[in-house]
Amino acid sequence: MASADTAFRESVSIALPGLARALISAGKLGQKTAEDISRKAQASRTSFIAELTGSGAVSGVDLAHTISTAFAAPLLDLDAIDPQRLPRGLLDNKICQTYRIVVLSKRANRLIVATADPSDQEAAEKIKFSTQMGVDWVIAEYDKLSKLVESAGVTASDAMESIIGDDFEFDEASVESAMAETDSSVSDVEDAPVVRFLQKMLVDAFNMRASDLHFEPFEHTYRVRFRVDGELREIASPPVAIKEKLAARIKVISKLDISEKRVPQDGKMKLRIAADRVIDFRVSTLPTMYGEKIVIRILDPSSAKLGIDALGYEPEEKKRLMDAIHRPYGMVLVTGPTGSGKTVSLYTCLNILNTPGVNIATAEDPAEITLPGVNQVSMNERAGMTFTVALKAFLRQDPDIIMVGEIRDLETADIAIKAAQTGHMVMSTLHTNDAPTTLTRMRNMGIAPFNIASSVILITAQRLARRLCPNCKAPADIPRETLLEAGFKEEEVDGSWSPYRPVGCNMCNNGYKGRVGIYQVMPITDEIQRIVLRDGNAPEIAAQAELEGVRSLRQSGLQKVRLGMTSLEEVLGCTNV
Repeated sequence: MASADTAFRESVSIALPGLARALISAGKLGQKTAEDISRKAQASRTSFIAELTGSGAVSGVDLAHTISTAFAAPLLDLDAIDPQRLPRGLLDNKICQTYRIVVLSKRANRLIVATADPSDQEAAEKIKFSTQMGVDWVIAEYDKLSKLVESAGVTASDAMESIIGDDFEFDEASVESAMAETDSSVSDVEDAPVVRFLQKMLVDAFNMRASDLHFEPFEHTYRVRFRVDGELREIASPPVAIKEKLAARIKVISKLDISEKRVPQDGKMKLRIAADRVIDFRVSTLPTMYGEKIVIRILDPSSAKLGIDALGYEPEEKKRLMDAIHRPYGMVLVTGPTGSGKTVSLYTCLNILNTPGVNIATAEDPAEITLPGVNQVSMNERAGMTFTVALKAFLRQDPDIIMVGEIRDLETADIAIKAAQTGHMVMSTLHTNDAPTTLTRMRNMGIAPFNIASSVILITAQRLARRLCPNCKAPADIPRETLLEAGFKEEEVDGSWSPYRPVGCNMCNNGYKGRVGIYQVMPITDEIQRIVLRDGNAPEIAAQAELEGVRSLRQSGLQKVRLGMTSLEEVLGCTNV
């Protein structure tokens, strides 16, 4: 007890927060560790408890119990709380977000507030000043509290009631044009709460670096989800009664037919978030049992200008790709599932090649991101503008480089291959699992082996894995046998490096922040051409590529694990052995 008192008196002599001093006094934290964590928190401009939780020095459960005892405050498990039943409007949402607190209830002139750090006097003073009420603290685990605060920060109620400022607006010219083409019933969609709700969802999605927004109607509920770093997260549950007005509003500003609810529709819209900043959105509607599901993809032009190094290519992979796209003719294919970053990879290559002396034409469905200096054509099957028609027209336009959004059928593939064989660089995408199966997929489409071997010069297969947050990632204790089973070689598991695991902090999404590409870059060498010409299968091609030093997607992912960019779980989840 005496040693604890001594440690407590020593801690008072330096500028440690009250929480740190309490933990030192309780024997849960050493003086030096507390000082190190405090310095890191100051350097990264985060709170002491956020840095402490991220460091793993004390577990979340143990920390909450210790704080509850030290400050004589009740302990609450937030898993037992229904977020939908929490009181609204008692405290400014910005204060809750800043100090990571949640109002649980009101009793007379006092607020019952959940916190992980009851020593934070600044938070208490802010609450008192804002509400003119006293504060009674209830202790909760920091991680659970942060998740609850984050989800409560964009609830439907807040979104529907908040007044959006004038710092952004929809492209009114396109709205007026769309409204002129529809009947007078569109006035119903100008319902102010619906407009504000949609605007808030779009701005919040952009600020959270989401790639897609999903508006999903069900029989008794309505759900809004964002895809952040590849993971879908439920953000809001607005009243199901707004589904018709919300769908109509989105369709009006996307220049879609609001009277047509039986077939899917595709469109685009813009959102001005500053005088010089406009964000494009691609809109897709789908009729379902209980209304139209709408998915909006955020098209940020800056993503196409990141540069090849920002995409995550390893040096040897980057060299193979650069060598291929700078050749005068041939075909470069990028493969992977929807949402794996194929379009961004192609746009990045086009940006590198886009010079005044080069004529570049693209056929896309639709053209997603505007590239100055590139002739971009959007497909319109109703009007007869298909990939095949566009490619035939391109060949009469003196092109140097042709980009086809996707090779979907034999006719499109045939024209693209002929273009690659007659002095043009052709880039396109295919939906296949990896690079070797791309060649057999083309064969199954009906393309002759000779045409494949003589035109395709390189294939890149890719996936996007969530990137570990550099602020809170921690070493992971993974058994050697598990690493070997995952695909690491004996010589690679030598103890000279350590895999990392996600932790989670107030600067990331459950331990991850952003995404990094995993690539299999396979040049079509003479030996692989021979395998194709004799109609060899994908395993034969894969075996030969491995002999030539081409990493599989799994091996490429494991390299990212070694470099500390992502976790082993993430790589196992998005690649096959």
